Amino acid sequence: MSEICYNRDNNVMDIEILDKLDVRTMQKECARALLTMDGTSHGIARFNKQARHNSQNWYKAVLREYIEEHGGLPKDVGPAKNLVLFSEKLGL
Repeated sequence: MSEICYNRDNNVMDIEILDKLDVRTMQKECARALLTMDGTSHGIARFNKQARHNSQNWYKAVLREYIEEHGGLPKDVGPAKNLVLFSEKLGL
C-alpha cells in the first residue's frame, strides 16, 4: 500500500515515487529542497532522527517534508523549482 502525502493546499503526491528514484537523483532533489529549508545544525537534526545512519533514508526524509509542504519534488514545484545546481551547470 502506498503512502500518500497531502500538502497544505490538499494537493496529493504518492510518496512511493521516492523509492523509484536513483540515489543521484535523490541527492540532487535533496540539495534543492535543503536550499529552501533551515540549513542550520538544529534545522537538519530532525532528519538525522528519522534516518538512523542511512543516507538514503535521510534523503527521503528531507524530500518527504518538502513534498508535504509543496506537493511535489523540488524540481517540479515550490521555491526550489527554479534552482539550478552547480553540478547541473557542469553537466554532471
